[in-house]
Amino acid sequence: MSIRAHIDAVYDEVRRRNPGEAEFHQAAAEVLHSLTPALERHPEYAEPGFLERLCEPERQLIFRVPWVDDQGVVRVNRGFRVEFNSALGPYKGGLRFHPSVNLGIVKFLGFEQIFKNALTGLGIGGGKGGSDFDPKGRSDAEVMRFCQSFMTELYRHLGEHTDVPAGDIGVGAREIGYLFGQYKRITNRYEAGVLTGKPVGWGGSHARTEATGYGAVYFAQEMLATRGESFDGRRVVVSGSGNVAVYAVEKVHALGGRVVACSDSSGYLVDDNGIDLDLLKDVKEVRRARLSAYAEARPGAVFSARGTLYDVPCDVALPCATQNELRREDAVSLVKNGVRAVAEGANMPCTPEAVEVFRDAGVLFGPGKAANAGGVATSALEMQQNAARDTWTFDQTESRLATIMRTVHTECRTTADTYAADPDDYVLGANVAGFLRVAEAMTAQGVI
Repeated sequence: MSIRAHIDAVYDEVRRRNPGEAEFHQAAAEVLHSLTPALERHPEYAEPGFLERLCEPERQLIFRVPWVDDQGVVRVNRGFRVEFNSALGPYKGGLRFHPSVNLGIVKFLGFEQIFKNALTGLGIGGGKGGSDFDPKGRSDAEVMRFCQSFMTELYRHLGEHTDVPAGDIGVGAREIGYLFGQYKRITNRYEAGVLTGKPVGWGGSHARTEATGYGAVYFAQEMLATRGESFDGRRVVVSGSGNVAVYAVEKVHALGGRVVACSDSSGYLVDDNGIDLDLLKDVKEVRRARLSAYAEARPGAVFSARGTLYDVPCDVALPCATQNELRREDAVSLVKNGVRAVAEGANMPCTPEAVEVFRDAGVLFGPGKAANAGGVATSALEMQQNAARDTWTFDQTESRLATIMRTVHTECRTTADTYAADPDDYVLGANVAGFLRVAEAMTAQGVI
């Protein structure tokens, strides 16, 4: 059987064994179908059972999360944790609290996390988790009760040397605090390294809040530099207005660019004078309001509940919201309007059809497993600080983050050149580089 036929057979089996999990199928296809040149040079990784093990989580946890709302009504949500691969270290990956969460989404995120974490060069495996609980509109007391119930089940599977969750969509410092408190309460241990994304005052890391957004911008900066360009004077659009997007805006402005549009679930905002970062933070982080509140307070800013910010002319696009938000028609619009580079701040925000449009047009494209690796990299740095009972300064941590993102970029580009003679193929470069690191460890550790 040829390498290509073997990969197709493995993918067919993934679809058969995981019916209805479209996002996981998409993530598996994107990785598997880029591995042909690597498997041709390393046929030992094409032996029967190897790729099948890679695509099968080591452990999948699904559990009931009962809690009581402020009216005394018992609510029941579903919790998940997929511990996908521990070849390089303890499972590492965030928790997502959002109504859309299901097993397929958690598996797609966990599968991506394997290769993302490998690219950082740090000793962390891949995992992901979450719940279909929606923290929006819930009181602090309700969120606390939910988090305590969630951790009461999950705690037995966690540990600083076993599985280390962090935040994701819907899980910020508030949720991490409640989850950590319940873990400490149940285990009677102050195991600081069991959760990352903690506030700096009690075991968190400086620059962790900023890390994913900053890292995506650093990666985009490195891509632009390969063509003798930079962010200076560039128009940028950033989808989303959560943690990743806000700090992507901040770093773009610091590097001389001008973010002219961002979005939330209610629509998108255009501010040709450049997004006012202080106002954006006030609206989204303090008031937790919709972007329409920004437009009401900012002369010249326009909010629209229809259409997409990808119709806004720009030089660089940073999709930082959620999976499959940027579709083929959005990519066509971006190319038509002159986009030069796209870097994924979210996990798999571009559909395969959109990525193909960017490739055909010669647009630099940084996939999420490389471009948004800054968040989990800084989480690993937080684990290092916890293990040493130490705290680094913001500048120290950001310097490490910048170095890691430059290294990730270089490794992706070098690997793509080596295996495909195309250094601009960051998708292949990221997938193959991450795969080879994980595959070597899996082989060394035997069939487990």
